[in-house]
Amino acid sequence: MLWVGSKDLVLPAFAVPPPAAPPRAAPPRAAQSAAAQSGALEVVAYDLHGARLIPGLVDGHAHFTGGGGEAGFATRVPPLALDTFLKAGITSAIGVLGTDDLARSTAELLATTRGLADCGFGAWCLSGGYHYPPTTLCGSVRADLAFLDRVLGVGEFALSDHRSSQPTLAELLRLASETHVGAMMSGKAGVLHLHLGDGERGLDLVFQALAESELPPSMFQPTHVNRRSALFEQALELARRGCPIDVTAFPVADGEDALSAEDALEAFLETGLPAHLLSVSSDGGGCLPSFDADGRVESFDVARPAALTACLRTLLQRGHALESVLPFFSTHAATTWRLPGKGAIRAGADADLVLLDADHRSRAVMLGGAWHAAGGCVPEATEFPSALTSKN
Repeated sequence: MLWVGSKDLVLPAFAVPPPAAPPRAAPPRAAQSAAAQSGALEVVAYDLHGARLIPGLVDGHAHFTGGGGEAGFATRVPPLALDTFLKAGITSAIGVLGTDDLARSTAELLATTRGLADCGFGAWCLSGGYHYPPTTLCGSVRADLAFLDRVLGVGEFALSDHRSSQPTLAELLRLASETHVGAMMSGKAGVLHLHLGDGERGLDLVFQALAESELPPSMFQPTHVNRRSALFEQALELARRGCPIDVTAFPVADGEDALSAEDALEAFLETGLPAHLLSVSSDGGGCLPSFDADGRVESFDVARPAALTACLRTLLQRGHALESVLPFFSTHAATTWRLPGKGAIRAGADADLVLLDADHRSRAVMLGGAWHAAGGCVPEATEFPSALTSKN
């Protein structure tokens, strides 16, 4: 939900208490305010001077532990710090393993996810990675989903990519069925998050899986579908059948047969498909390699969470209304992954908020009712960026 216009928003301090926050001793009675002594509510009011307040962004695809490694161990990307997300206005994210699901493990990803969650960040992750059989912690993706609270689905499982396991239809269906049943047992989203490469086969295996099984289309979510024009057209057809699709906010060079996330979102809007079927993610911490004809890395860059905010800002600069494009960066991912407290401003939702300045940049971030201070976990609820005025 996004309100348009000026509103007063009432938030309880530490609406979602950060587990890692140290306990605070009550102040001496003499130091308590008259309001506290009388039993009345203490209220701290902040005048935002007309700044826009939006729900924290939800990034459905990030490499918490770092990606890369396609050109040797020296090319492994370091883990992402909490501040990397918060500076981009991202307050929730889904962590994945990619090409390196061997040296990087489900255990490491889960531990990193829990560390982020202990700082008040909305952090979840997926079981598996690029390859089949999938890497797991409990012995199967079904067990990981059933017994690990922070694991919401499986992926990013690679298709049409020379780095994949070249999976067969039978293997894709087996993995999907394990995901589906594990999610049923645990009440989770149970999405099979599919990495798509540049291969000509594109999404052919997914179309076959839908045609030859009873599995619901809503559990298959291909990502990076804007990397080739033909792949994006295939993805739109999948969306017509009920599959959620995800575009990546990666850089696109002039003349490249790819769509920027902004262009892909605009093309999607023209189709009239249900809006909730498209989301935008950053691939933050992931490697963006270029390969030669033999599949060897020629060069690479690193994806950054800030690309998500930059994409939103570009759309706003193109004249799109905030209320029409913001859900692609927040609500839709929260819906796909069944995170009811995230991606919206409404009664009962988590107090994860972002202030946007006049240039559409993140000015301040709130996690669980507490304003963020750079360099660590969330601070006490009464702290606030000095750029804004506090009045009692």
